[in-house]
Amino acid sequence: MKVNNFRNIHFQQPFLWVAILFVAAFTGAILYRQTIALHQRQAKVALLGAQVMPFDLERTTHHFEALQDGGLQTVVVDNPVEVEQVKLIQQHLQKETAKFQAGDFSDPAAIHGDTMPGLKHLMSGYRDLQVEYTPLPDGGQIRYTAQHPNLVSALHDWFAAQRSDHGHHAR
Repeated sequence: MKVNNFRNIHFQQPFLWVAILFVAAFTGAILYRQTIALHQRQAKVALLGAQVMPFDLERTTHHFEALQDGGLQTVVVDNPVEVEQVKLIQQHLQKETAKFQAGDFSDPAAIHGDTMPGLKHLMSGYRDLQVEYTPLPDGGQIRYTAQHPNLVSALHDWFAAQRSDHGHHAR
């Protein structure tokens, strides 16, 4: 009796290893396709971003910091001597702040798409969203503040989507 059990175990082991290898290969293929899709999305966003943002994405970095009452979006030059890039960042963020204060989120929609997480809620709730621009020596920042938890959540979703979409251009 013990001999039969021993033979069954040895007979089943190759099938177990084949099953494990199949699952691993299948999972790897899925992860590979997702990685390729993410890189393609980021390349598309960089291309569209260059049409909306006047500064050079390769010479600047976006920071999206979720805060308890909203968030802080900062764009800075990677090299402090890039005076022209600083000016372009500041002009762009001033313009975007005025548009966001009026409920116009068309530029992020043009870059990231109309279905970007959080975007529709920000557009409909813009009156309850405080948006303030501040210049920085190496760029500029926009501070978003909201009292409504749903609006704060939408802003955090929006920031997360931008971090993902901008890839190595964002943190």
